Amino acid sequence: MKKLLVLVLLCACLIGLTGCRKKVEPVDVVYGNMKTYFEMADGTWNFEGNTYKYRLEITGRMNNAEKDSTFVYLSNLEEITFDQAWKAAGFSSISTDYFDVKDAVLVEMK
Repeated sequence: MKKLLVLVLLCACLIGLTGCRKKVEPVDVVYGNMKTYFEMADGTWNFEGNTYKYRLEITGRMNNAEKDSTFVYLSNLEEITFDQAWKAAGFSSISTDYFDVKDAVLVEMK
């Protein structure tokens, strides 16, 4: 009888923990010039169901360019260099230069 009671209490606790989790709601919709994404209430960013810790604006000048370019990435990487950013934006023919969607996604180019 005690085993049954412990099992029932354990199940109730597990159901309570998963059912009480608060859903994070968007506070802003951002219509980027490439993709639409969301700023969430907890300070994260969301694109197509993937959550990112950072929104990075990476500015620099590509070789032989007349002006600077800015790439906006949603990222779980704390830092992305300009060299990584422009290559992953579609300017590299090497597949290893591109980010996995769970690591970073390009949402805007300026």
